[in-house]
Amino acid sequence: MSELSAAGITDPQLRESYSECKRLNSLHGKTYYLATLLLPASKRPFVHALYGFARYADEIVDDLASTLTAQEKAEVLRAWSSDVLRGLKTGESSDLVGRALIDTVQRFDIPHQHFVDFLHSMEMDLTVTEYQTFDDLYEYVYGSAAVIGLQMVPILGGDTVNSLEAAKNLGVAFQLANFIRDVGEDLDRGRVYLPLQELAEHGVTRQMLEARKLTPEIISALKFQIARVRQLQKAAEPGIALLDKTSQPCIRAASELYCGIVDEVEKIGYDIFNKRAKTSTARRARVAFAAYISAVAARLR
Repeated sequence: MSELSAAGITDPQLRESYSECKRLNSLHGKTYYLATLLLPASKRPFVHALYGFARYADEIVDDLASTLTAQEKAEVLRAWSSDVLRGLKTGESSDLVGRALIDTVQRFDIPHQHFVDFLHSMEMDLTVTEYQTFDDLYEYVYGSAAVIGLQMVPILGGDTVNSLEAAKNLGVAFQLANFIRDVGEDLDRGRVYLPLQELAEHGVTRQMLEARKLTPEIISALKFQIARVRQLQKAAEPGIALLDKTSQPCIRAASELYCGIVDEVEKIGYDIFNKRAKTSTARRARVAFAAYISAVAARLR
C-alpha cells in the first residue's frame, strides 16, 4: 500500500499535492527525508507537506540565482504568505503545495499561529543581517525552527502536550547546528546568525568572520555555540520519550544526525571556512539501521 493510501488520502488533487511535497523533501531534505522514512507510512505524507511548505518559502528568500532584489523577494513572499494563510482560514487553495498543507493542518488541528511565526522569520531574513544577543536571535529561530517541531508533534502523536517544550528545544538545536556549520555560506548571503555579543565575549568581531581566517578566538566562540546545541539536545531527550512509540525512532535518528553536525565541525578542526562539515555515509547508515530496527519493533508491539 502506498503512503498516500495508508494515510487515507484519496482525492486526486490532494494526492498530486502531497506527491509534490514528497518530491521536494527527497530532493532537498536528504537527512530529513531519511528520518521521515522511519515513520509509519500513514504519517509520512503529512510530514512531507510541512517540509514542502517550509522549503517553498525558503526558496523565495534564499534563491541566490534570482535577479530579484530583497524588496521584490519580500513582495513575492508576502503575496504567497497571504495566499497560504488565507487558505488555512478558508480551507481552500489553488497552490500545489498549499493544498497538502491545508489538508494536514485541518486533519491534525495544527495552530495557524505556527505558520504566521514561520513566515515572519522568513521575512526577517530579507531585512535582518545580524543579531546582537541570543534573545534577539531567538525571535528568528523560534519561527524558523522551534515552530517546525511544534507543527510536527500532533502528527507524531503520543503525549502531545508535555512533549511540546522538547520539540521547541530540538528544533532550535537543529537550527543552531546549521548556523555553526554554515557561517561561510551565510556570509555569502550577507548574514551572521551567531549573536555578536557572544562572539565579542570570545574576542571575535564580524570583520574577523568576514576575513574567513580561522583563529583561536573563533574556535573558542564555536565551542561555546556547540555546547549550547548539545545542551538543548539533552534537554529534549525526555520529551522524545513521550511521543508515540512508532515516532520515536525517527526523531532520535534526526536528533543524532542533525545535532551530529557539530561533531563533524570538531572533526574538521573547526575550519568552517575551508571545509564543509558533513555527516559521513557510514554514520548515516549506522544511525538509520539502528533506528529502522527500533521502528519495526515499535510497530510490532
